[in-house]
Amino acid sequence: MATPKQSYEQQQQQNVQRVRNSGMINSNQSPIGDDKEEEMSRSALAMFRAKEEEIERKKMEVREKVHAYLGRVEEETKRLAEIREASLTIHTFFFPFDELEGLSDPLRKEVAVVRKKIDSVNKELKPLGQTCQRKEREYKEALEAFNEKNKEKAQLVTKLMELVTESERLRMKKLEELIKNVETLH
Repeated sequence: MATPKQSYEQQQQQNVQRVRNSGMINSNQSPIGDDKEEEMSRSALAMFRAKEEEIERKKMEVREKVHAYLGRVEEETKRLAEIREASLTIHTFFFPFDELEGLSDPLRKEVAVVRKKIDSVNKELKPLGQTCQRKEREYKEALEAFNEKNKEKAQLVTKLMELVTESERLRMKKLEELIKNVETLH
């Protein structure tokens, strides 16, 4: 099964092919426009791909940061649990209760520091997520506009081809009438 990115690339390649094909109008296969249209289509496609890659890159960066941070938090939590367990075991057997309370204070500070870091990362993640969603929405809107204009161009090219064909047919008909008139005069 194709990924959304592969499907998108295939769709864009088909659109480029349609644009190329729609540029041909007569039996000599001469393009109706110059290479600017094709270049514009390519540059628009390249711009959309670049935006998509930028969005994907930013998503991956955010995911990597979150996963790395969550990994560190998990390791610190395990370490904290091990320290707490070892501390309780040691203190239960060897230290009076007052000393045990005094030793738990530094652990609380570490927990508070880790929680503050988690809150800080959450604050950083929220605007990044919103930016990512906004960029995706802008990209989708631009892609829809691009596809709509491509569709409109294809319709116009089809209409042009019909008009040219009709014009050629009418000219041939008049030419045949003129030939008959000239033959009748001779």
